[in-house]
Amino acid sequence: MDRSPALLLNTPAIELWPARLLRARSNADARLLARAHWVLRRKRDGRYLAAVLPSGVHSLVTHLPREPGVEGALDALDTVPRHGGRSTLEDVDLALDGLHARLQRLGLDVDDYARASGLALEAEPALLHAAGRDRFGRPVWLRRDAAQAWRRIRAAAQRQGIALDAISGYRSHDYQLGIFERKLARGQTVSGILTVNAAPGFSEHHTGLALDIGTPGDPPAEEGFEQTRAFAWLQDNAGAHGFRLSYPRDNPHGIVYEPWHWRWHAGR
Repeated sequence: MDRSPALLLNTPAIELWPARLLRARSNADARLLARAHWVLRRKRDGRYLAAVLPSGVHSLVTHLPREPGVEGALDALDTVPRHGGRSTLEDVDLALDGLHARLQRLGLDVDDYARASGLALEAEPALLHAAGRDRFGRPVWLRRDAAQAWRRIRAAAQRQGIALDAISGYRSHDYQLGIFERKLARGQTVSGILTVNAAPGFSEHHTGLALDIGTPGDPPAEEGFEQTRAFAWLQDNAGAHGFRLSYPRDNPHGIVYEPWHWRWHAGR
């Protein structure tokens, strides 16, 4: 039985996931998740911090009250809509406090990068909706209208014999920062990384409006996607569903050609 709506409640340090959508990492996790409504998940490293049960909050770490953001995360539960209504967080974005300092530690000046790339600093939504799963079985999170548009465009493609699947949807600032940190640790340079990845805070994936799209049997997020029937179909039909290719060849942002990356624009 579903005990919580398919929503991701997003706070600066912690995400609240419906327990049924999370994978158990141990037998103890499995027993707990079977009874839980929500799980508090630390954004920085994905650690499960606590489970919200009918009987109350069950801590999964020592000193839970000392975890940054726990009180605000639990307060977010009061915004969960009942009986299919709209949450008060539906159109709320998270503040960008602290992101500048984190980027400076990576050797990135926010203002210089924004001017050079022409990219906008993107806030994270405070609320995201489940939009199915990606090809790896992970939940895809998007804003409400973008999630609905993704379902519609997949169905329209399927009616014409075209299979579309999601490679990824919403990604947090913390996720993007992790990509940079891992690549820097492997010896890559900041300038080299920026030709492939937008700087943390500037990725369209933060908005909950962008998707990496693929087709079954084709490698994910590779330029060869442009040779598929799925890409040809998207070129002809995506605009009618509100989706646009974000990084065509020779785009002004200095991002490599990404035929798989599409953003939903209608109504925003």
